[in-house]
Order: sequence, then C-alpha cells, then structure tokens
Amino acid sequence: MAATVEELYRNYGILADAKEDLSKHKEAYQVILDGVKGGPKEKRLAAQFIPKFFSSFPELADAAINAQLDLCEDEDVSIRRQAIKELPRFASGENLPRVADILTQLLQTDDSAEFNQVNTALISIFKIDAKGTLGGLFSQILQGEDVVRERAIKFLSSKLKTMPEDIMTKEVEDYIFTETKKVLEDVTGEEFVLLMRVLSGLKYLQTVSGRQQLVELVVEQAFLEQALNPADTDSVDRLLQCTRQALPLFSKNVHSTRFVTYFCEHVLPNLSMLTSPVAELDIQLEVLKLLAEMSPFCGDMDKLEANLTMLFEKLLEFMPLPPEEENGENATSEEPKLQFSYVECLLFSFHQLGKKLPDFLIDKVDAEKLKDFKIRLQYFARGLQVYIRQLRVALQGKTGDALKTEENKIKVVALKITNNINVLIKDLFHNPPSYKSTITLSWKPVQKTEAAAAVVGQKRASGEDTDAGPLGGKKVSPLPRRDARQIYNPPSGKYSATIGNFSYGEFSALNSVLVFTVTLGW
Repeated sequence: MAATVEELYRNYGILADAKEDLSKHKEAYQVILDGVKGGPKEKRLAAQFIPKFFSSFPELADAAINAQLDLCEDEDVSIRRQAIKELPRFASGENLPRVADILTQLLQTDDSAEFNQVNTALISIFKIDAKGTLGGLFSQILQGEDVVRERAIKFLSSKLKTMPEDIMTKEVEDYIFTETKKVLEDVTGEEFVLLMRVLSGLKYLQTVSGRQQLVELVVEQAFLEQALNPADTDSVDRLLQCTRQALPLFSKNVHSTRFVTYFCEHVLPNLSMLTSPVAELDIQLEVLKLLAEMSPFCGDMDKLEANLTMLFEKLLEFMPLPPEEENGENATSEEPKLQFSYVECLLFSFHQLGKKLPDFLIDKVDAEKLKDFKIRLQYFARGLQVYIRQLRVALQGKTGDALKTEENKIKVVALKITNNINVLIKDLFHNPPSYKSTITLSWKPVQKTEAAAAVVGQKRASGEDTDAGPLGGKKVSPLPRRDARQIYNPPSGKYSATIGNFSYGEFSALNSVLVFTVTLGW
C-alpha cells in the first residue's frame, strides 16, 4: 500500500529523532520505501528520504536500491532527476559497482539536464571508488545496449582526463588498459578512435614501453597480417584509421617498421585501385602522406631492397619523361603533368628509406633505368623552378593579412611543396646520391616565426636566384612554412560492416587544391 505525504513526514520524523537507535525502526523505513508507489509528491519525498537513512538498514539495502531505481525510471522527469541526484549516496562498499552499472544505463536518456545529472553522479562515485565505477561502466560497454555502450565510451574518453592523479593510480590505469583490450576485440571505427584516446591519456603509457604496447594494439586492429583488398572500403578505412592512431606514437625508439612494410608491400602496388571511403577524399594522396609521415621512424627492414624498389617504381610513375620534341623528335602527345603533392610524399619516403641502403641507386638499379630516372628528375626540376619563380613573384611583399586569403594560403603551401621537392632532388643528384638534407613536410606545422622570416626572405629573391635548380647554382632562399592543410576527421562505422555515412569533415577549397598538378611547356 502506498504511503501518503503525511505518513512519509511522520516516519521521517521518527527516524530523524531516533539517532543511535535507527535500526530499531525498520517499519518506519519500510513506509518510506512504500512512498515510491504513491503520487508525484510522495515520490519526490521518497527520492530524498530513502538515501538519507539507507546506510542504517543493510538488510533492506536491495529493496532501497530497487525503490530508488524505480524512481530513476519514473515518467516524471523532475522525479527522475531528483532520484538520480541522490544515487551516489547508495554507492558504498559492494553496492557501488551496482550503482555505477545503473548510472551507466541511465546515460541513454535524451533529456540533456538528466544526462548531465547522470554524468555528475558518475564522476562523484568515481572519486569514491574509481575501480568499482569502472567495473559498472565496462560491464555495460561489453554487454549493454548500443546507445549505452556508445555513451559509456564517450564518458570515458571525455572524463578520465579530468580526474585527479590521486584517483588515477597505477592499479586503476592497469584495470582500464585490461578492460579496454577486451572491448577492442569488437569495435566500430569511432569507438576505436575514442578508446585509443582513453589509452593514450593514461600516465603509465607515456613511457617508451607504454607507447610500444599501444602500437601493438593498433597493429592487431589493422590486420597487417592480411593482404589488403583495395576495392573494399571497410579494409581501406580500417587501415587509414589505424595508421592515423599509430602515427603520434612513433618515435626513434618506437618504430613504424611494420606499417611502412605493409604500405610498401600491399598498398603501393594497389595505389591506383584503392577505393576511397568518401568521394571528397583523395585516397592516393592520403595514403602517400601517411607513408611519408611514418618513414622517418622506420627501423630495420627484412626486405629493404624490395621495398625501396617498389617506392622507386612508384616514384617513376609520377615523374614524367620530357616531351618527345626535347629529344629532337616531333611531339605527338600532350605536355606531361607534374604532380607535385604526390611526388613530395614519394620522394620523402624514398629519401628516408634510402638512408638505410645508400648504394641503392648505384648498385641496385641498372644503368639504363638510372639514366631514365635522372632524365625524369632533371625535367621535373626544370618545371619546378618555373613554378617556384611564379609563386615567389606572386607572394613577394605580401605579409600579415595578405597571406591569410585562401588564394595566398594555397600559394604558400605550393611554395613549400615545391621547395621540399627541390631540396630532395638536389640530394639525389649528388654523386653518389646523398640522403643528408632534412625538410618539414608541407602539411606539418612549423613555428610562425620561421614562416615570417621566410616571407621576408622572399624580398631579396630575384629571377637569377630562383632559377638555380638541383644541378647547381645559388641556394634557394627560405620559404614560407605554414600548416595550410587540415587533416580530415576519422570516419565511423563497424569495421565488419558496410561503410555507411561517414563524416570526414568539410573539405575546404584550400584542401581540395593541394594536389598540385601543373602542365608546363617550353
């Protein structure tokens, strides 16, 4: 039978006055529990009174939690919020994991105020017992409904980094790592990114061995032991996302060898057949950029010569021969196109791996092919100088806001790309080829002070200065360095399912024109 408002107040008074003798008034507490069966007023009172005396009646603990849970699921949102607000008061001892489990399930609410209340309650009990709260969260992530799983993962991704160090102990972080590995056995693309964010934020994984453990996790997700099906958008998407997650982990001590090897053996041979997850994404350029970013951290390779050969052959595809008329014959075809963005990536990757086998171009490439390569390099370098000169003239004297227009941003990045290629080609024209020069890839961030100094340096660049190609002449003056290319947002969707509607972010005009293709004729 439901208790009335008067009965609730009377029994509340009995309990409040009892002080040390509370346990003798079990019947009074039972009346308060029965308040959940009443109307809205009775339920609001019950939501406040039940937790107040909860700890004094352990034999009624289950009944009390169930009564509060009933209020958390009430049709009246104000009653639900009041009940949720009081839930942390039940989180003691063996009851805490159950309360955490309940609160995690309540994350599925569509009411924003209620959702915030659940988040606040979860954070509250996390500070009481982090491991117990995590047990409830991971239980729902592994076994709960999709919407609960999704929101629980997002809670971990956004809230763990805000927890104080005395809460995030080594034991707690170990537990997070262990449980997250279980979740990673079956995740969507978006879940994978969020969970990697969780793990990357753990303090004990900031060490070299910790980052190596994270790389191992990504390797498992990337399926590097399997051949790539270039026509399968799921497989391509998986590889892109996993590589993106691994990139920040690589260093001189944490090597990218397995990823670089996989790209050389399975991706480059199928480059032209790769299927992009979204139409706006230039999948070939995206893959080449990833390879370029990983290549400086590549360790010892089992098949270095074979992989360098693949890079070399792919580079030849993007470096055209001169028009036939340059060899004394009549031209019968269109002027070749110089695809600067692709060449920057391939040249840089070749340059990085070439350091490990510096005699490759001398001893591993036959004389005719090497001669052909040098002709292509020379022709590309000539076109490069024309374009560099045009860009510098266009940007000369421009500073500040003038360089922030979309058109000039594109020109600044184009200048960075062409200068990078110029530096790398100079190295390869050394006899023997050199691999000593260092560059910053055009899409990577560089200090603003360097960019400003480079722009000032343009003022003294003359036609004679900028015509100096890789075969000799004056040193090319420093170039503006800006991170003008935004990296696309990772997609989402089950790896084992079809791609669906992914969001790679808006592709601005700046991003779309960064594949520089120029047709030149002399």
